[in-house]
Amino acid sequence: MKMENKYHAPVMLKECLEGLAINPSGRYVDVTFGGGGHSRAILNALGKDGILIAFDQDEDAKANLPNDKRLVFIDQNFEFIGNHLRYQELLPVDGILADLGVSSHQFDEADRGFSFRFDEADLDMRMDTSSGSSAAVVLNEYSEKQLADIFYQYGELNQSKGLARDIILYRTVQAIKTVGHLKEALKKYTPKFGDYKFFAQVFQALRIEVNREMEVLKSFLSQVPEVLKPEGRLVVMSYHSLEDRLVKNFIASGNFNGELDKDFYGNLNRPMEAINRKVVTASDEELEINPRSRSAKLRIAEKAS
Repeated sequence: MKMENKYHAPVMLKECLEGLAINPSGRYVDVTFGGGGHSRAILNALGKDGILIAFDQDEDAKANLPNDKRLVFIDQNFEFIGNHLRYQELLPVDGILADLGVSSHQFDEADRGFSFRFDEADLDMRMDTSSGSSAAVVLNEYSEKQLADIFYQYGELNQSKGLARDIILYRTVQAIKTVGHLKEALKKYTPKFGDYKFFAQVFQALRIEVNREMEVLKSFLSQVPEVLKPEGRLVVMSYHSLEDRLVKNFIASGNFNGELDKDFYGNLNRPMEAINRKVVTASDEELEINPRSRSAKLRIAEKAS
């Protein structure tokens, strides 16, 4: 399908399906439908009695929906997955797939503002363009300290205070509305070589803040144990260390700081058990045909029975 290709090829498709260990008559959730590549593969593995619930808040994703009675589409963020599935009377489920991050389609659409390739593009970066504050609002209204914290925490940029200071100085003369404006504001800190990595970190920080990605991920993961059936599978693919650290800690300890909790007998109190002790990455063959898979890290866990 043309629209699906415009989005991106599904990353580690085989590994994701194996991780879900699909029961043909089971009930599964794809919380990041996007181009529908993973969802279609799940539907192909399901029998006539199987059900797939797909979430996506991006209006563009609706164009990719297959005509399949086994698919229930929820045009919302997956932050409140439990409430949505309860309302639809679809609890509990056999497996959940989360392919985090931004699709190639969103990067390639200049007017979305996700990519630093398009200088004339407005700085939006919202997954759901109907609500929330855009990146331009963040850059023009946040305090110097708020901006510095975002760049340091979400972009892992050591020069975060300097970046924030120069943004404040720039916006006193010119509002920062476009990608070009932001580049101009940060030109003093832009490396002569390695500018791609620099702006990738800057844009990652802004995108995470705009879409509340860390809060959404924490909320989602906290609900997984109550949403899954016993021995149900969680498959999460992340694209940067901040996400992966949250997922890894939650699976290992049931919380986000990685502190292990033990009962009186020394047994670990955690709702999930890791299936893959070592993070799964894309094969050499996939890396050649799908560069987006290079940064992907896949973790699989099972709910305790």
